[in-house]
Amino acid sequence: MNILPQRKTIRLQHYNYHQNSLYFITICINEKKCLFGKIIDNEVILNDAGNMIKKWYQNIEDKFKDIFCLDFIIMPNHIHFILHIDSPNDKTDSNIIAIVQWFKIMTTNEYIKNVKKNNWQPFNKKLWQRSFYEHIIRNEESYHT
Repeated sequence: MNILPQRKTIRLQHYNYHQNSLYFITICINEKKCLFGKIIDNEVILNDAGNMIKKWYQNIEDKFKDIFCLDFIIMPNHIHFILHIDSPNDKTDSNIIAIVQWFKIMTTNEYIKNVKKNNWQPFNKKLWQRSFYEHIIRNEESYHT
């Protein structure tokens, strides 16, 4: 019998990811392919795919009430962003995992359409890596680092 290794969770055990807080998120492209643009003279130049990622990031607030999109940067092979969950009484249906899942689905679907219609660079099996990195921003100092 083949026993598969157990994946380690990077989420905090017993932490409520529905609660009001600021969250720093990083999502990386599968196989570290540079699909969203180039860096020229230390400046990120987004291509059409990068601009599509920007559009879907900005649509998070429309999809999820009580979520506010703060700072973000799109790099050629990943995106960093800060989300603020701000819900009355700390009660919301939104959580970071659901938001990232929705974002990945929407961007993957649009990317696939553009591979077929506009010859965007194809990817191998999946656009995004399986998981994502998150950091709970607990204070002003953590926000600025």
